Parts: sequence; C-alpha cells; structure tokens
Amino acid sequence: MNWPKEKKVLALCGGVGGAKLALGLTKILPPEQLSIAVNTADDFDHLGLRICPDLDTVTYTLAEVNNRETGWGRANESWHCMEALAELGGETWFKLGDRDIATHLFRRSQLNQGLSISQVTANLCQNLGIAHSVFPMSDNPVGTEVKTDSGWLDFQHYFVEQQCQPKINEIRFVGAEAAQPSPKFKAALEDSHLGCVIICPSNPFLSIDPVLAVCGIRKLLTEIDAPVIAVSPVIGGKAVKGPTAKIMQELALEITPNTVVSHYADFLSGFVLDRQDAEQQHRLPASIAVQVCNTLMISLQDRIELANECLLLAQRIG
Repeated sequence: MNWPKEKKVLALCGGVGGAKLALGLTKILPPEQLSIAVNTADDFDHLGLRICPDLDTVTYTLAEVNNRETGWGRANESWHCMEALAELGGETWFKLGDRDIATHLFRRSQLNQGLSISQVTANLCQNLGIAHSVFPMSDNPVGTEVKTDSGWLDFQHYFVEQQCQPKINEIRFVGAEAAQPSPKFKAALEDSHLGCVIICPSNPFLSIDPVLAVCGIRKLLTEIDAPVIAVSPVIGGKAVKGPTAKIMQELALEITPNTVVSHYADFLSGFVLDRQDAEQQHRLPASIAVQVCNTLMISLQDRIELANECLLLAQRIG
C-alpha cells in the first residue's frame, strides 16, 4: 500500500475490534502518519483506581502484550490480588489481573501528581514501547449510562457485572456536551495534512457514539476535507464481538450494514463492507463509496489486509 507520505490518518476506536484494526494500521503506517483516538466513556473509578478499559486494550494490543484469547487484559496474567481480595470480602465482579493492576497503579499515581489522562497515556505508551500516538477522546470525564427496564445503569455494571443481559431502552453520555476534545485529538482533526479518518469496527452505540458526542467532534467531522470511512461492525446480521447486534435489536434497528451507514450519515463518505454482505451494497446510499473485502480479523495478516483496504478506499475517494 503506497499511502502518500504527506497524508496523515486518524483512527477512532473503542476496545477489541478497534484495537485489532489499529494494530494493522501501525504495521503499514509510520508513527508520524497515524494517530489513534480512543473512547474513554467506559472509564470508571474502582477500588480507588482509575480504570480505562478501551485505552488499556488499545495500548496492550499495540505493545503486543494483550491477552489474545479474551481480547482484553494482559497476556501471562495471574489473579492473586483478586483471590486475596475475595478472601477479605472485597468487590471482585470486575476482574483485574495482577499485571493489569500495575497499569492502574501507575495511572493513579500519575493522576495524583496532576497529570491529565492524555499525559498518562503518552507515558504508558512510551514505557510500553509504542511509537504511534494514542490518546483519549477527552481529558474531561464522560460516562456512558444505559437505561434498562430497571432504570439507569453505569456502563461497567451493565457490561461486566450484569453481562449485557438487561434490555437497553436508551443510552446517554454524561458530561459529553461539556467535555472538550483532548489536545492531540483536536489537533489531528484540524491538521491540514489529514488524509482520512477511519472509524474502526467498534460498537457504534457504546464505543464510537461517545467519541462523537464530545463537544464539537461531530461538527468537525462534517467540515473536514478528508474522507471519513467506517468499517462495518456487523457481518451476516451478527456482531463480530460484543452486544452490538443485541443493542440494535433492542433499539428496534435492523442488524444490517445500512443501519450503521445511516448512523454516521452526516459525515460518512466511505464504507468497508464484508464479503458476506456484498449483496447489501444496493441498499447503501449512492453517495457512499464502498469497499468489499474480508473484515473478520482473526490473524495479524487479516488486520494488515483490512487496514490496507481502508486506505485503498480512502485513496479512491480522494
């Protein structure tokens, strides 16, 4: 893939699916050409620590120290702290491995010194040997909450403690309207050399919508000259991972690529569609350029090839 050296790429992503494509992009783009903005509306305080699940998933993946079986957490993990905490009667519904806890202790210590989440993330990336720029969507706190038949739940209580079982009726992002984009995020969007924005195949409602909800972001995406392309998070009427399809069904939305395209309609110029859904092309707006390829990322080569397909589509759009 001969992506122009003067053109930069900005990827928007959440956790596991976004991290996979982000890794593929890092394998073909040098650090000066790629930056990665990550959802932080999943973040919460737990056991006195600041937990940033999507940021950690992305950084662990790029550092290649992630647990490839679960998609989250670190490889070669142990659970002695959780076992001891259970003996003491502490909360263990949110599992933190021993190696993972070290990250949270480091973050808590740096936050206590007055550093921002952006600064802490940059330090973590440097210490993990990540050359590419990874940053939060905002340094201000934003929290995802879901309305269920039993009332409003904080995201992690819905996602982890209750295993996504309650039916979702509504989603809100507390603090998003007042939150400012992080300095690097705003700079990346306003960079005159920006060649494209790639929305990774993360959950549109839980991982990408919080990013778009940050003050001014959606408007900036509608105004930039660079193409904005998204990778479909659904294949054959099913979500690749997580509760995307379940949420779409509960919100009375069709589990189709067209629903995802419509969700991003005000700024989207290109869409990457899986081969299994090739027949769905005729349902997509004529104004949207489409690239049909394999989007299921099982191997590293899959990640790299999908990253190449995204850049090819961006070049085709111009």
